[in-house]
Amino acid sequence: MPVDPDLREKKMQFIFALRQGGLRDKTILDALEATPRDLFLDGIFRARAWEDIPLPISCGQTISQPSVVGHMTLALEVTPRCKVLEVGTGSGYQAAVLSLLARRVYSVERHRPLARQARRVMEALDRHNVTILTGDGTSGLPEQAPFDRIIVTAAAEDPPAVLLEQLKPGGIMILPVGQSDTVQHLIKVIKTPAGLDYTELGDVRFVPLLEGVAEDVID
Repeated sequence: MPVDPDLREKKMQFIFALRQGGLRDKTILDALEATPRDLFLDGIFRARAWEDIPLPISCGQTISQPSVVGHMTLALEVTPRCKVLEVGTGSGYQAAVLSLLARRVYSVERHRPLARQARRVMEALDRHNVTILTGDGTSGLPEQAPFDRIIVTAAAEDPPAVLLEQLKPGGIMILPVGQSDTVQHLIKVIKTPAGLDYTELGDVRFVPLLEGVAEDVID
């Protein structure tokens, strides 16, 4: 593929926009810059990969706005020792960013075509500490629990109890909570010895968290 002569400029503008939006953590900015978002997009949308906007992907889903990915990752407080569970792989972009910060990332996706494509991109990027599975993310991944961190990229009415059970003591969960796609709040949950500590981080908009594996056409 020919190299985009404007790529360096696009990346500089991308990082500048994220900084202007309040994301200042260098480690996370470096992870976002090192993760080529165009690989997670198809067709005409690839040309807009380095813009701070959500974009459509297959199966009626979206790739999140990079600033939202950055702020969710920042709130997750990932360290190089962390084992992370992501519920809702989507394109795989969030998991790819996390792979540069965590020891191990497990990501569960209910749409088989999305999971397959995300695996292909991870292989192309040599992100070998990411495991992408097709399954019901609302059930978590009990065979790999407990997790140091859990991130949910679809909105639930409440933090799912089954996922909280798979979170280590001292662990952190980040997820959008809301009953509609117009009223959602990003929530940080810390599992403390005294119970669960909740912090509201701001308004967001995500697709709903659904149970089961989607009945996608097998291609």
